[in-house]
Amino acid sequence: MPASVATAGKNPHIPVLLAPLLRAVAPVSGFWIDGTFGAGGYARGLLAAGADRVLGIDRDPLAHEMAAGWIDKVPGLSLALGTFAEMDLLAGGPADGVVLDLGVSSMQLDRPERGFSFQKDGPLDMRMSQDGPSAADLVNTADEGELADILYHFGEERASRRIARAIVEARRQAPVDTTLRLAEIVARQLPRPKPGESHPATRSFQAIRIAVNAEFDQLAQGLAAAERALRPGGRLAVVTFHSLEDRIVKRFLQIATGAEPAANRYAPATDRPTARFTQTVKKAIGPDPDELVQNPRARSAKLRVAIRTDAAARPADPVALGLPDIRRKGRR
Repeated sequence: MPASVATAGKNPHIPVLLAPLLRAVAPVSGFWIDGTFGAGGYARGLLAAGADRVLGIDRDPLAHEMAAGWIDKVPGLSLALGTFAEMDLLAGGPADGVVLDLGVSSMQLDRPERGFSFQKDGPLDMRMSQDGPSAADLVNTADEGELADILYHFGEERASRRIARAIVEARRQAPVDTTLRLAEIVARQLPRPKPGESHPATRSFQAIRIAVNAEFDQLAQGLAAAERALRPGGRLAVVTFHSLEDRIVKRFLQIATGAEPAANRYAPATDRPTARFTQTVKKAIGPDPDELVQNPRARSAKLRVAIRTDAAARPADPVALGLPDIRRKGRR
């Protein structure tokens, strides 16, 4: 590994599933896009593995601030401000590979002022791009039904109606504008967790973060952008951290590879569209025991990899991908 790549931008953040990802997309060469740059771990790993050039993309200004002191020391690495839904436009040419690491990053969770974590008090923000309506705006203005829908469809929170009702009652007394206050409101509506169980507010914080950042819409658009950006033979690698994200990625690849199961096995066979991706390994790849010891954050991570064909790209269909839609699915 070149010293400039191995040592530049040292950061406590450990890229999840980096080693299995690099094995799954080998041989690495040419031009790659790291659509969720963060602290740059995947980008540096790709360069060390043989990529000639990597374009990192991140919508969080913090990622750009943190990279400013070291990125110029890494040959072949550049960084663009934007979302991975725009990657084909930002890349300016076909890519040999695309890597996406979904969800919130460690550097965002570790800063209380960003408002992503319920473990430290801070303003209820959660905006990845640091602009637009915040989590506090959502929590204090959405009606009870909308809050319940968000908690249920984006967080799979079964107590969504009870929690939404408690939030509305609490904000009548004073705005819910800090992370600990929201966490306390949620925790009071749920049983005390047993040893080893996650914090009661985990699902609610996930749901609100996803809603604030339109993460599922971004994911659908990002997968379609990756399809447009990749040359034939290019690799797509996506790391997810919860079942809702993984379900969308799995569904996208089922449709794009022509492996979508028939709705009715007794219906007459129809011609399937030309596959836009192929998969040598259809199952998701998880962390090995050594990585779990070194990086507990990898516990729920899943990696899916596919290879682009020369078939024409198609736009993403949110309904076909099963994106949660609170307006379509109704109240819970």
